[in-house]
Amino acid sequence: MTICDTFNRLWHPAQLTRGRIAVALTAALVADGLQLLLQAIPFAPQAIDVAATLIVTLAIGFHVLLLPTFVIELVPLVDDLPTWTGCVLAVIALRRRKEGVAKRPEGAR
Repeated sequence: MTICDTFNRLWHPAQLTRGRIAVALTAALVADGLQLLLQAIPFAPQAIDVAATLIVTLAIGFHVLLLPTFVIELVPLVDDLPTWTGCVLAVIALRRRKEGVAKRPEGAR
């Protein structure tokens, strides 16, 4: 497997499984919690954001909502909100809805 194949897999949505969802939600919850605890340490919140972005992207695949979440986390005081958890929940809901529409037969409502 080449590095190009690895990056290509990151851009395509991963099949949502319970394990992937659990990893993504756990990473988001831990990231939001650690940011509150380690706010006073310089560059700790930014390092947590990078780690959260990588873990969530590897777990559930890349989604456009991850980019504004990463940028919002750089704003002081706003980063105290549980933005990673909210973003991961939104991405999971959007992907499940999209998968549900894709699996539905053409004549069904």
